[in-house]
Parts: sequence; structure tokens; C-alpha cells
Amino acid sequence: EVQLVESGGGSVQAGGSLRLSCTASGFTFDAANMGWYRQAPGKECELVSIVGTDGSTTTANSVKGRFTVSRDNATSTVYLQMNSLKPEDTAVYHCAPDFLFSCGDYARRHWGQGTQVTVSS
Repeated sequence: EVQLVESGGGSVQAGGSLRLSCTASGFTFDAANMGWYRQAPGKECELVSIVGTDGSTTTANSVKGRFTVSRDNATSTVYLQMNSLKPEDTAVYHCAPDFLFSCGDYARRHWGQGTQVTVSS
């Protein structure tokens, strides 16, 4: 069974930083591309960043230059370093392996609880 446990969220002021972590189990972590999604109330689910099995990264334009994704295969953990946070970054953040890359109901049912990030102005 896939398990995804996110942590590291919190409340910060605009301009602050947070580092999110996601520990995964139940699948071959080093064979999966890993991504971070976010969901804010009243907004569309958004794919924020992806780290490939080879360590390559892709980042959404909305967070480019501010967020950095990385992974540690030894601990089956994926990270999201978030700097220069803005109020519009406020959301619940979820990690997902590539076979759950979707904002559809099936994928979301198999995501973890997520971690809340709140940025105040």
C-alpha cells in the first residue's frame, strides 16, 4: 500500500521560507518521478514541481526561482524548499509519485494528508 507522509508546513509571513518533506513507502521510490501538488480553497489543483529519477527538476512558472525540489533515495524522501513565500502560495501541499500524477479523484484518494502552508501579508 502506498503511503505518503508530508510534513514541514506552517504559518509564515510573506518573504519567509519553509521546507516541506514527504516520506514515501509502498512502492519503489527510486524508480518513480516525484511531484508536489498544491490545493488552495476555491482554486484549481496545481502541479508545483517534479523531480525525476535522475534528479532533474521541473518547476511551475508560478514558483520558479523561489521553490526547489529535491530527493533522497536513501530515505525515500522528497523535499520542497520554498523561499520568498507569497500569500498566494497558501495551500495544502501534497507529494505524489508519478503513477498518481493527477488532480482527479482516484489520485487524490491515494495521496497523503498533505501539509498546510499559510502565508500572511
